[in-house]
Amino acid sequence: MSVQTYHMLINGAWVDASDGARFDSVNPATGAVWATVPEATSADVDAAVDAAEAALNGEWGAMTPTARGKCLRRLGDLLAAHSEAIGRVETTDTGKMFSETAWQVTYIAEYLHFYAGAADKIHGETLPIDKPDMFVFTDREPIGVVAAVVPWNSQMFLSAVKIGPALAAGNTIVLKASEHASAPLLEFGKLMAEAGIPDGVVNIVTGHVDPCGRALTSHPSVAKIAFTGGPAAARHIVRNSAENFAEVSLELGGKSPFIVFDDANLDSAVNGSVAGIFGATGQSCVAGSRLYLHEDIADAFLEKMVAIAGAIRIGDPQAAETEMGPLCTPGQLEHIEAQVALALEEGGRVLTGGKRADLDGLYYQPTIIDCPRQDMSIVDTELFGPVLAVQRFRTEEEAVALANDTQHGLAAGIFTRDSARSLRMSKRVKAGIVWVNTYRAISPIAAFGGMKSSGYGREAGMQAVYSYTRPKTVWMNLSDDPIANPFKPR
Repeated sequence: MSVQTYHMLINGAWVDASDGARFDSVNPATGAVWATVPEATSADVDAAVDAAEAALNGEWGAMTPTARGKCLRRLGDLLAAHSEAIGRVETTDTGKMFSETAWQVTYIAEYLHFYAGAADKIHGETLPIDKPDMFVFTDREPIGVVAAVVPWNSQMFLSAVKIGPALAAGNTIVLKASEHASAPLLEFGKLMAEAGIPDGVVNIVTGHVDPCGRALTSHPSVAKIAFTGGPAAARHIVRNSAENFAEVSLELGGKSPFIVFDDANLDSAVNGSVAGIFGATGQSCVAGSRLYLHEDIADAFLEKMVAIAGAIRIGDPQAAETEMGPLCTPGQLEHIEAQVALALEEGGRVLTGGKRADLDGLYYQPTIIDCPRQDMSIVDTELFGPVLAVQRFRTEEEAVALANDTQHGLAAGIFTRDSARSLRMSKRVKAGIVWVNTYRAISPIAAFGGMKSSGYGREAGMQAVYSYTRPKTVWMNLSDDPIANPFKPR
């Protein structure tokens, strides 16, 4: 395959970095360089933000909400029509399964359709004020220029849940693609003009944390930062926001508990756990990477799960017969190997997997580790790969304590046929998303986000739209009488 040359999208033009610098993108399935992308400078970031600010004060800002909604609907239609082509690019760039990327791009179009419909349904309210002759109402205005920073693993989805509500609310956006896999978003950017979105409304820059990410998130004209990534990077984002007082939302991944009680449908729970940890090669912020099993069903559960995990077909993510592809970066592979080795030193026992797959590329076997203690490093360290830490519990109280004994708080899964227990558990488990007798279900209608070290703010749903607005309160004096002189005695 010839090496593809990509450019950044700034003010409707496809441009190189101002100093001509570029960096390579490597296909994780083969280890070969397949594309090059620009390495943005601070000047490039300035140009992108300036373009977004000009569009906000120009044609886009003058559009009616209904007209903005029509642009978003066309963008969703175009995305669905190009789902296979963009899916192929994403699979090449990230190693994600093509069956997943093509489906995900198609479904992401539904998010843009949802926000298209929401664009002209953002409204304020009138207030029954406690003062006579006053009419008081609120209006919701666009917050301004949005800086969106997304990782590589679900970049199309994580971009759509930022672009959709931001544009519906009338904002403009500068999107920083991941340095590990920028190409899919640049392909997405090619659809903006065709959708009727004016130049400068959506800008896409590529580069590393410094200078690109730092310059963007600290830029004085940025009013909101929407970041998805890890806690360490998020701390820098929050510090950067001190330079511009931008509002910040953070979605920071997790180490999600998957809790199975003794009355659960065993086959359903096993399949849910397999999907939760081995789907997307475990490279998901909501991966169910901590499995807590009631001790009465633990052995039977693990026998079924080990058999399924051992039969997963690993290989070329473009091939229809493949069930699990490679990891995206060498750093992930090295991190996983180190954590698995440490788990064995701490007394863990590998039930299946535990090493690299015998293939060229960044492949790691589906791995299940029986962990005798909660304080083992692997139990609360996000690996971002197909590695599952398993423990046992006896009581509901113990399950709650184990699930909540973590720095993270993004998602949780609960499998039980007892509806009262499922409601109790969903209230007591500290996570922003709780799935009961299912896992990894998403919808544009339902907000998601975390707590604790998994971040704050919510994406998707109508709540996300309002988070991209700034409320304004308007007071109107309806009386024809002059305002009283405050210095004249009454």
